[in-house]
Amino acid sequence: MAYEDAYKDCVWVEFETLERFMVDALKAYGVPDEDAKVIGDVLIESDRRGIDSHGIGRLKPIYLDRIEIGIMNPETHIEVLKDDMTTAVLDGHNGMGHVVGKKAMEMAIEKAKKYGMGMVAVRNSNHYGIAGYYVTMATDAGMIGVTGTNARPSIAPTFGVENMMGTNPLTFGIPTDEQFPFVLDCATSITQRGKIEVYGRAGKQLPPGWVIGSDGSTRTDTDQVLKDLTTGEAALTPLGGIGDVLGGYKGFGYALVVEILSAALQDGAFMKQLNGFDENHKAIPYPLGHFFIAIDPERFMGLETFKRIAGTICREIRASRKAPGQDRIYTAGEKEYEAWQYRKHHGCPVPESLQKAMVAVRNKKNLNYKFSFEK
Repeated sequence: MAYEDAYKDCVWVEFETLERFMVDALKAYGVPDEDAKVIGDVLIESDRRGIDSHGIGRLKPIYLDRIEIGIMNPETHIEVLKDDMTTAVLDGHNGMGHVVGKKAMEMAIEKAKKYGMGMVAVRNSNHYGIAGYYVTMATDAGMIGVTGTNARPSIAPTFGVENMMGTNPLTFGIPTDEQFPFVLDCATSITQRGKIEVYGRAGKQLPPGWVIGSDGSTRTDTDQVLKDLTTGEAALTPLGGIGDVLGGYKGFGYALVVEILSAALQDGAFMKQLNGFDENHKAIPYPLGHFFIAIDPERFMGLETFKRIAGTICREIRASRKAPGQDRIYTAGEKEYEAWQYRKHHGCPVPESLQKAMVAVRNKKNLNYKFSFEK
């Protein structure tokens, strides 16, 4: 299927318009100008890379709505709790995760330039968009970047049925001598709630193994699963799936690594403390934790040597023997690069549901916009 066929029900809108709209909308909800630009840049970068789940589609339900109900602060006040040569700890005071995240990775990169490595831990933050944005900050600076974040509990541990850990991405950015860096940005669960919602809208049953029920068996009843994920009667499975036959303990282990590094270093919240509601089921903040690492390859055998070998490894992987019926092997970051090569000429696909959300925000805040998809 051609790339554009996957978006045949969408209207393509130029990135400049979408980013400007997001910045103006955020400002209308009380976010300071410079912070709004940072958030808009993180979100539009997701759309540029073809990661539509974390771009402008998240603007209203994740950020604007949470600001509106008072569980996320539009003004971000970052407190430096500790700052040593190679490490630091920041408190985001329930501000915008993108603003805190960018500051933290900038600090990690600066420390790596001075000392070879830098790591910054963050507490009391919020959803920070695509993790890949921050590791790409490091690759742009000629560094290896690593980041992770905890999230509201959704993954059950191996041999368990209760949603205890978030989808907890563990993300790496590695500079190469190619036109794009190696960027591995993915959750430690098999799937995410957003993808289950896509199946629900399509009226499709879930593939076996994605979700585990309270009785320990796989769940495929999409609509009920979406309800039960909220009540705890269902949980996402870690990478590898249910049990340990296909290595589910590995995904569980990596999710737990991210949970620990997103909470223990910074004395932050974890697991059930990130549910987003109190004992009376009233909405409360999600005090998320993150960590950011930058490593300078120049301090080892040199940046150019590192990039050459990293690029060669990726090229040899892609050139290896293909499975029957397959004509390509991709390395991490390649599909996102190709998405940008297409989208920079066509814009961002905006489905009808997102069009309605954009119009609703515009009308509510009386923003001066006339979108190309409006008659």
